[in-house]
Amino acid sequence: MRLFLCGTFLFMWHFAIWSQTSFSVEGILLSYRSKIPVENAKINLEGTNAYTVSNDEGVFVLSIQNSGDYILEIEATDYILKRVPISVENGNLDLGTLYLEEDIQIEQADNLISLSDAELLDDEVSSNSSGLLRATRDLFLNRAAFDFGQAFFRVRGYDSQNGTVLLNGISMNKFYDGRPQWNNWGGMNDVTRNQQFTNGLEASDYTFGGILGNTNIDTRPSGLRPGTRLSTSYSNRTYAGRLMATYTSGVQKNGLAYSVSGSRRWAKQGYIDGTLYDAFSFFGALEYQFNEKNSINLTALWASNRRGRSSAITEEVFDLVGKKYNPYWGEQNGEIRNSRERKISEPIFMLNHYFSSDRFSLNTGIAYQSGSNSRSRLGYYNAPNPDPTYYRYLPSFYINSPLGANFSSANAAKEGFLNEPQLNWSQVYTANTNGNAAYVLYDDVADDTQVSLNTVGNLILTDRFLMDFGLSYKTLNSENYARINDLLGADFHADIDPFSETLNDSNGTVEKGEDDIFNYNYKMKADQFESFVQFKYSQERWSAFISGKYATTNYQRVGLFKNDRYPQSSLGESDAAVFNSLGGKSGFTYKLTERHWLSAHGSYMTRPPVLQNVFINPRENNSVVPNISNEINTTVDLNYFLRLPKLTGRLTGFYTRFQNTTDVNFFFVDAGVGSDFVQEVLTRLDRLHMGTELGLEYQLSSAVKLTAVAAVGKYVYASDPNVAINFDTAGREEDLINLEGTVDLGVAKIKDYKLAQGPQQAYAIGIEYRDPKYWWVGATTNYLANNYAGISTLTRTRSFYLDPETNSPFADATEENVNNALAQRPLDNFYLLNLVGGKSWLKNGKYISVFASVNNLFDAVFRTGGYEQSRNGNYGQFKQDNLSGTPSFAPKYWYGYGRTYFLNLAYSF
Repeated sequence: MRLFLCGTFLFMWHFAIWSQTSFSVEGILLSYRSKIPVENAKINLEGTNAYTVSNDEGVFVLSIQNSGDYILEIEATDYILKRVPISVENGNLDLGTLYLEEDIQIEQADNLISLSDAELLDDEVSSNSSGLLRATRDLFLNRAAFDFGQAFFRVRGYDSQNGTVLLNGISMNKFYDGRPQWNNWGGMNDVTRNQQFTNGLEASDYTFGGILGNTNIDTRPSGLRPGTRLSTSYSNRTYAGRLMATYTSGVQKNGLAYSVSGSRRWAKQGYIDGTLYDAFSFFGALEYQFNEKNSINLTALWASNRRGRSSAITEEVFDLVGKKYNPYWGEQNGEIRNSRERKISEPIFMLNHYFSSDRFSLNTGIAYQSGSNSRSRLGYYNAPNPDPTYYRYLPSFYINSPLGANFSSANAAKEGFLNEPQLNWSQVYTANTNGNAAYVLYDDVADDTQVSLNTVGNLILTDRFLMDFGLSYKTLNSENYARINDLLGADFHADIDPFSETLNDSNGTVEKGEDDIFNYNYKMKADQFESFVQFKYSQERWSAFISGKYATTNYQRVGLFKNDRYPQSSLGESDAAVFNSLGGKSGFTYKLTERHWLSAHGSYMTRPPVLQNVFINPRENNSVVPNISNEINTTVDLNYFLRLPKLTGRLTGFYTRFQNTTDVNFFFVDAGVGSDFVQEVLTRLDRLHMGTELGLEYQLSSAVKLTAVAAVGKYVYASDPNVAINFDTAGREEDLINLEGTVDLGVAKIKDYKLAQGPQQAYAIGIEYRDPKYWWVGATTNYLANNYAGISTLTRTRSFYLDPETNSPFADATEENVNNALAQRPLDNFYLLNLVGGKSWLKNGKYISVFASVNNLFDAVFRTGGYEQSRNGNYGQFKQDNLSGTPSFAPKYWYGYGRTYFLNLAYSF
């Protein structure tokens, strides 16, 4: 790697000094309506690395190496992208005054945020990448975010952990799952609009980044539009109402600039029943410019969010109560009470120093983030399961009985469920009248404190040769515990495991009260050092870059409870898990003509597993996944760009292989080797992502634009991973799987099964009309297909064939019968029609805008995803449960929103 980088550096340096001839293109940017200068606009030549930024008077000067015909692309926050054909002869070019039109579609980004909120209701669907794509101008990526996003479409099938989100150059991706926590800046739309996005493996000025892309959010007040902005929104999605107010001072004569913003969002319940929403956000940034080269920026963000969660449901439950049903809530004293709430409050404080000269810029920052992320849950102890969709309470339990179908009891169960489909809080309180709690409402809490340091430099070595570099360090101290929220009328809770009758905290008191920590208590420590260097070189017809990174990551668990089930490994420090990783990527662009060009990118990188997949059962012990090592990622893509005066587009082909990944899951299973609550550990798991993307945009007239987008992918498991299950052995002498507490089940035959990464095919055709009198309307019809539910890997192991009573294969468990039983079937394909529109007015310097959208106009019913349950872990039980066609442990699905609306009114002055 080092020899390769050095050789490439010398090669590019040779060409860099070969030619130094240059020309300049200059101009002034003004707002078309208000005639005020547009500052901080990015002006670049399409297909090259050449770019500049307009100053506070709207003036820009762009250096160009060779004469010829070009497309000048002008991009500014809150303005429509402008493309200007230019011809550079043997001298400099003065374009005079160029006018930019305000983008009255910017409110659509707020619409995206309301969609992205839905992704955060459940961990299983929080991997969607729509929020990452908010800043992009790429047509395909816009459709992926604003239209396909409601169906949980993932660009290239990638999880959002494969993209990097930066706040003022500092990474916001979490150690725990590798994903950015969108809630940390939720409700701050006005002050997070200034974003720089790079797609896929493209070179970023700020980071080595991920294979999905990179977004840097710049919060400096000097980059935001001065003035006051007030807005209000109404919706029937996650929240019902929102109020937001923002003020930005602009840069004053003394060099100071500041921005403040606040918002409030609320709903008694969203589109899904029982999903309350209660959020507020505050933002403040103070910038001081010492001189033209040096400035500092202090930023503070606090977004607090409380919401009711919802659950995936089986088809049986869907047929009984519909797609809006949510079993987690019930009425208490006439009020909706959700047993599973999520609360996030993790304020961020950040200080950055910026240095900028003609040929060198440096951004150095430090960030401190501390707060809490909690999820409530209704625990039950030697008491009936309070979940109204528990399998024993549904008709299928009596239909699928091994003793024979009991239709009378099944009908009674159906009537009982329909009469009382929600959680019964009264019964819960009644059961708790004996002092010791049978039911406890508790919070799973993660209190995180993270400190991050970062520096990023950009150096112009010559007019053709650029260098970027960066160093970063972050350290995390995460306290994880269960805390009693409400004893629900009881006097105390006995902190004893109800299955093994062992103590969770043998050094503490048994009787726990409200606000006490119980069940589990441990710390996670993590730190990471990362560095990258990047070289970019451009010639008249081609450009190239090469980038490399190195990182070292450390994880360690510190147990604070001595658990009777793991007395030797629950308390104290674990061994440190250390990962050294590296990566390299490169790209090459060749201009066939000024209207057509090709680009190719390739990368090879290793990366550490995320924290949640390193420890087998961190709530109870220090055990690390045996022989865990870095994941490997290999990616290539090939792109064709079309830039005609009226027709623009991009065609991309991509191939990505993830290798040696690890996954840890928790569930109860009746397997061929026995029954227990287990931790399933998958190792040597490979995944393959390949496909094509197409986006075309045609300007039919000055007012009408047509668009077409297509994504065709193939996302599959690319290996047969090894599966092991782990369980505790304490307090029981019977029904143990074994005395060792672990069983290696061998390989799971899942190669070529489809991944549950959203629709693998997506198509859209759109039309937009933009009137000269500043109103616009658009419609998009979308077709999404080839979506699959997540599979159970345990049922694809040899243990599935075994009868747990005899430890021998079932007589009819042939390869053919098992393959037919476990065949993967796609979810239904579906169409969605979305409408958007808006109007703006400029009166006496006051700007008013209205934006409205309707998604899924025809109220189509569709499933966005789901997963197979692993409870039926042996063929005999699986077969018995499926005889009726309505299994008790059928796959569970999430259902998409029906017809929804979003309305926003904004007033700026």
